[in-house]
Amino acid sequence: MRSLLVASLAALAVAHGGALAQAPYPERPVRIIVPFPAGGPADVLARIVGDKLAQTFGKPFVIENKAGAGGNIGMEQGARAAPDGYTLTLAPVGNLTVAPALYAKLPYDPAKDFAPITVLASVPNVLIVHPSVPAKTLGELVALAKAKPGSLNYASPGNGSIPHLAGELFKRTAGVDIVHVPFNGVAPATNAVLAGDVQMFFAQSSAALPLVRAGKVVALGVATAKRIAAAPDLPTIAEQGFPEFEATSWYSLVAPAGTPATIVDRLHAEIVRALREPDVRERIAGLGAEPVGNSPAEFAAMRQAEAVRWTRLAKEANIHAD
Repeated sequence: MRSLLVASLAALAVAHGGALAQAPYPERPVRIIVPFPAGGPADVLARIVGDKLAQTFGKPFVIENKAGAGGNIGMEQGARAAPDGYTLTLAPVGNLTVAPALYAKLPYDPAKDFAPITVLASVPNVLIVHPSVPAKTLGELVALAKAKPGSLNYASPGNGSIPHLAGELFKRTAGVDIVHVPFNGVAPATNAVLAGDVQMFFAQSSAALPLVRAGKVVALGVATAKRIAAAPDLPTIAEQGFPEFEATSWYSLVAPAGTPATIVDRLHAEIVRALREPDVRERIAGLGAEPVGNSPAEFAAMRQAEAVRWTRLAKEANIHAD
């Protein structure tokens, strides 16, 4: 009888454990932390994807904007959340790659504290110049910069941002002396170029292309491996004599490290499905972005490769954000 009782209890335990393991996900609202203010590309992208996931899972995916410290406040909260699938983080390229080289005390480890789900979208950066700059091609700009070292400057939305790193990469690739002028955000940097206070800016295509079409700035090249659909006549910087030049921004979705693989895989599958839907692709295109949807393994490899590249550049250029 005792053996039978033990066996029965063991069977009940297994059955109970199986029921817990098969509990539906999600059973309650899921939050997506966006480490930047509302209204920017990261926030809008999170809402596009969050809306689709809410429709799929039948539970709200609530956006929480946790801005500050270059995105590090929100990233830390995402890293410290319970690894149960109920907190996700919209993570930009800079915070997942070069951040450890920029900050003396980073409150999270990009490689260890997050479980990669997928890169949602990539955003091309376009090199724009004020119309007063006497250069209408990239070759002419390089020649001008070499003829007048230190006379041209380029804007960025802050130290260590991808536009800043793109400018440093351009300095080294083209062998020119141009001066970095950091601003507190994309809007002030853009306004400085529009006013002619700063001559150059590696701006995200969503902001750059409307200004180009309006004749307010001149586009000299796109910092992607291939030409972009939004501006097929605009040559890449790489094809204009600087092979392998690439400085693309991207936004991803991550979970806290330790999140069950079943949840990560389920989220990945549904996000990829959403990114294929025409209305989602259209909305993402409206941001000047292109959907990605790579696998968690591909995402992890991509993060590591870019971390190595940007960290090396940041150290060589002695770039610090604090």
